Amino acid sequence: MLIRLAVRRFFCGNPDCPAVTFAEQIGGLTLRRARRTPPLGRMLAGIALALAGRAGARLAAVLDMTAGRSSMLRLIMALPDPGPGPVKVLGVDDFAFRRGRDYGTVLVNAQTGKPADLLRDREAETLAEWLLAHPGTVVICRDRAGAYADGARKGAPEAIQVADRWHLYHNLAEHVDKAAARHRDCLKEPEPEQEPPAGEEPAADLQQAATAAAQQRAAHSALARRTRERYEQVQALRAQGKGIKPVMRETGLAKETVRRFYRAGSAGELLAKIKDGRPSVLDEYKPYLHQRWNQGCTNVRQLHAELRDHGYRGSYGTVCGYLRPFRELGAPPAVPAPPKARDVASWILRDPNTLDDDEKAKLAQVRERCPHLDTLAGHVTEFAKILTGRHGDRLDDWIAAVEADDQPDLHSFTRGLKHDYDAVRNGLTMPWSSGVVEGTVNKIKMIKRQMYGRAGFPLLRKRVLLAT
Repeated sequence: MLIRLAVRRFFCGNPDCPAVTFAEQIGGLTLRRARRTPPLGRMLAGIALALAGRAGARLAAVLDMTAGRSSMLRLIMALPDPGPGPVKVLGVDDFAFRRGRDYGTVLVNAQTGKPADLLRDREAETLAEWLLAHPGTVVICRDRAGAYADGARKGAPEAIQVADRWHLYHNLAEHVDKAAARHRDCLKEPEPEQEPPAGEEPAADLQQAATAAAQQRAAHSALARRTRERYEQVQALRAQGKGIKPVMRETGLAKETVRRFYRAGSAGELLAKIKDGRPSVLDEYKPYLHQRWNQGCTNVRQLHAELRDHGYRGSYGTVCGYLRPFRELGAPPAVPAPPKARDVASWILRDPNTLDDDEKAKLAQVRERCPHLDTLAGHVTEFAKILTGRHGDRLDDWIAAVEADDQPDLHSFTRGLKHDYDAVRNGLTMPWSSGVVEGTVNKIKMIKRQMYGRAGFPLLRKRVLLAT
C-alpha cells in the first residue's frame, strides 16, 4: 500500500535559528528524521527479538519489509529495558556462557514468570548489589549454591530464602549414586557351588578373571595416567594453600573437576569412580562370550565376527583384551552380569509405581542381599514423601534417623542440609520453587544457539528481557 501524504512546512523567522525550516509530523505514522514508520519499526523489532539479525532479515525480506541484519540488531538495542518494578518472589539461577568456564545469573519474577534481569557473573556481590538497588523482595528461590545464599543474605537480609526442591533431590541422588557404587560388590549374583570333576581343577571364577584383566588394563591406560597426573598437580597446589578457584585458573580445569580432585583422598578413589561410571560396550554380550567359550570356541576373531552379527559395534581389541585372562585361568562359568550401580541408584530414587515388574524384582534382590542399600532405600523413600508432600516439619526426625544409622553418604547429605537448614526447611514447606527459572534458562539456551559466536552479553540481555 502506498500512502500519499501532504503535510505543512514551517519556516522559522529567527535569523539565528540553525534549523530554518520544519516539517509537520503525523502522530503514530511519522517521526523526525526516521526512515521507517513506527508500525514498521515495531514489526521489524518484533521479528528481530524472535529471530535475531540474519534470520530476522531473511524473514523480513519475504514479508516485503527489507532491512539488513545490522539494522535488525540496532532496533533491538534501541528498545528500552522493561522496568522490573518490585519483585516480591524472586527466582535465581545460573546459566552458562561457556559451560564449565563462564557463567551468568538470571533473575525471574516467580509470580509472573517474566525475567527481571540478567547479570554477567554469578558472584555473591553482584546479586547483593542488584537486590539493594531493587528493594521489595520478600522470597528468594535459589539452588544450593553458597554464592547465591550469601548474596541474598547481604542484599535482602529480611527476605525468606527457599531452597529449590528439585536441587535438593538432585543432591540426594548424587549421594545415593556414591553409596550404590561403594556397595557394587554386593550386587553380584551368588554363584552356585559345584564339585569339579575328578582329576580336574575347579573352574576359574569369572569375576576374578574379569576384575584382574580390567585392573591390569586400567593400571596402564592413558586415562588412569592422566588422572594420577592431574591429582598430583591439584594436590600440590592445595599444599601451597590455594583454593579451588585459583587451582582452576592455573590448571584450566572445570570447577567440578577441580573440586573432585581437590577433595579426593587418593588417586585410587578417583580411578574407582571412573571405572564404575564407564560401562563397557561389551557388557551385554559377555554372557554369550562365556557360553561360546565353554562350548569350546576359543578363536577370538570368530567370536568377534559372531558378536558383530548380534549387533556388537565395539572393536576387536576390546574382545581380545577381555578374553585374554581366560586362556591362562581356564574357561569361566557363564554367570549373569550384576546390575549396574547407577541402575540400582535409579531404582531406589524413582517412584515405585514407575518401576516395571523386572526392575521391582531386581531391586528386591539387591535390598535382600545388601542390608546397607536396603536401609538407604528406606531413608530415600521417606525423604521423597517429605519432599512431595511438603512436610518440612518431619525434616528433623528424618535427619535424626539417618544419623543414627551407618550411612556415611547420607551423613554427608544431612550435614549439607543443616548448613543451609532454614532455606531447606522453607523449600520443603512453602509452595515456591525454581521451576519457572529453569524454564527461562531453557529459553536462554535457544537464544544463545541463534546468536552463536556473533553476539555479546548486552544483546543477549535485551532479547531475554524483551522476548520472553
